[in-house]
Amino acid sequence: MSQCTQVECNGLYELTEAARAELVNSKYYNEDLAPSSVSQRTWTTYNITALWIGMAICIPSLSLAAALIGMGVSPWLAVLNVALGNLIVLIPIQLNSHAGTKYGIPFPVFSRLTFGGVGAHIPALLRAFVACGWTAVQAWVGGGAVAAILGCFIPSFRDKDWVISIFGNPCQVGQLIGFLIFMVFIGWVAYKGSEGIKLVQNIGGPLLIVVMLCLFIWSVMTANAAGFGFGEVMSQGNDGALIEQFGGFWYIYLAGLTGNIAFWATIALNIPDFSRYARSQKDQFRGQLYGMPLPMFLCAYIGAFFAMSTKLSMGTAMFDPTNVFYYVDNKIAVVICAIGVAAATITTCVAANVVAPANGFSNLAPTKITYRMGVVATCIIAVLAQPWWIYGSGAAYVFTWLNNYGTILAPVAAIFIADYYFIKQKRVDVAGLYAGPSGRYWYKGGWNVAAIIAWVAAFIIPLLGNTVMLYDPSTGVGPSFIQWLAANGYIVSFIIGFVVYVALMKNDQLSIVTEEEHEAMTEKIA
Repeated sequence: MSQCTQVECNGLYELTEAARAELVNSKYYNEDLAPSSVSQRTWTTYNITALWIGMAICIPSLSLAAALIGMGVSPWLAVLNVALGNLIVLIPIQLNSHAGTKYGIPFPVFSRLTFGGVGAHIPALLRAFVACGWTAVQAWVGGGAVAAILGCFIPSFRDKDWVISIFGNPCQVGQLIGFLIFMVFIGWVAYKGSEGIKLVQNIGGPLLIVVMLCLFIWSVMTANAAGFGFGEVMSQGNDGALIEQFGGFWYIYLAGLTGNIAFWATIALNIPDFSRYARSQKDQFRGQLYGMPLPMFLCAYIGAFFAMSTKLSMGTAMFDPTNVFYYVDNKIAVVICAIGVAAATITTCVAANVVAPANGFSNLAPTKITYRMGVVATCIIAVLAQPWWIYGSGAAYVFTWLNNYGTILAPVAAIFIADYYFIKQKRVDVAGLYAGPSGRYWYKGGWNVAAIIAWVAAFIIPLLGNTVMLYDPSTGVGPSFIQWLAANGYIVSFIIGFVVYVALMKNDQLSIVTEEEHEAMTEKIA
């Protein structure tokens, strides 16, 4: 490999043509995993803001606040919980974006920097399988919209009692058929690559506004019909009896906060898959700052209003907003809103959930598995998942799904940050990431043992507190210490992972690029 392997222009790095030519035959390199060139980094603040708006405004975002209300939390406290959780998770998202924009590397390659050439499969596959689960959930929601449209012409699709049992779990047949149809379309959009994603997100924006307004209007009308004014809905207090059924206020509230942080835990890992296309660090920073917190706050408000209005009018807080389609008789309104739900879901599902596993599967064998093959694998795995179980209730959504995977993924994000900023000092030998055993990031046999130890040490105890030691309210005894750790699983495992990794890596020198080495391998152009 030539001594000068990368070119820097205005803070953005790319491989030299000579370095690219030398890496083409490496089994750790293919065009899908190659660093983006400076000329490919065209996403502006607007494009990134639009991407985040498209990802944030979706049905599962509405369900975050709705789930808390279903467990007895008041509307405004539920909204505050969502807003705070999203501000917290924006920190690791922004920090892990930097390497993608600076060096143009995708998430699986970024993982090699910290976990090693072989060890990188662990975070890539973790992210991939969680994303497959999210793809299933999003496609299930989109399938509900497809079923609503078909139901305007085939009444059986609007029959919520048309149910079959799959692996012991009840499943609505109309939504199942819609799910399969929707999954095919998701696969097609993802197959088109980054430009296809950008096209869908730009088209979907106006339709998202229509969907939110329609759901909000329906919620207001439903509350009014039950005798509750606009202000009365959001002014409702906590439901003490319901809260006690789930372990008490702080246990629920902190678990909800962990769930809200975990909602974007996957993106906190693979954000380089998108930030690598940003025109500058300023564009990616501003785009995410503008595009994520405010839309999530609005979704939380609408979700809280929707859940409380259904609780006041029907006695139980509705968790899944797509169920509204069963209560609307106007076919034109159903079709318009269902199209909007579908558009919103496609944008989120493809950008947030399909790209990462597709790249992750490609990273398993870069010369044999392409990004497009990864897309197909992702869709197949998602079809085999059971979204009607993951998305079955507010408690299952928060405790079983969000908290468990968030606890496992949090230390990975922490280890990335600790390594890139504190150990590597943001200096990366890009060509070395593709060099395999001859590169500086091979560690021991392709594994950075310190990263593996820090990851397992961080998540194991909180995960036990949310699985084999899961709190059972029927015992009449409050949550134990380990269960309290589990309720704060993301933050606890993040801190442990960060501290343990820094301690274990303090004497490592082999993977570190000194400032002099970085200057020698970099050609600077104006």
